[in-house]
Amino acid sequence: MAGITEEAKVITDGRRCIVAIKTAMNTLDKWGATPEQQQQILQVSKAAYYKYRSGTTASLSHDQMTRISYLLNIHAALRTVFENPDNVYGFMKMENHNPYFNGQTPLALISSGDFGALYEVARRIDALRGGLI
Repeated sequence: MAGITEEAKVITDGRRCIVAIKTAMNTLDKWGATPEQQQQILQVSKAAYYKYRSGTTASLSHDQMTRISYLLNIHAALRTVFENPDNVYGFMKMENHNPYFNGQTPLALISSGDFGALYEVARRIDALRGGLI
């Protein structure tokens, strides 16, 4: 696709995309993210958000699929670090006083919709289990 950036390419495998986004939404629900936060994190419009929630197919950009990948990697890291479901699902809403977070919750940081914030939060959470993204 000459002239189109990698981020702008749409992944047309609708079934794969809907499974991915519904899994991400389910995880975000369990983390206590509002619909508005989820839209920002996933970079989807309000209309698309509700369409994907109830739909059977989706078209997502490379950027959106990458965001979902980071979210699912964060969830996997939390499941490795914590055995208690309250911590697995509650960690993202806990204030964190480590230098990068400066008292904010990981969820608040990624809710900005900024890809760099999502990457940094994922990297730091992955480090908790001894991994490197």
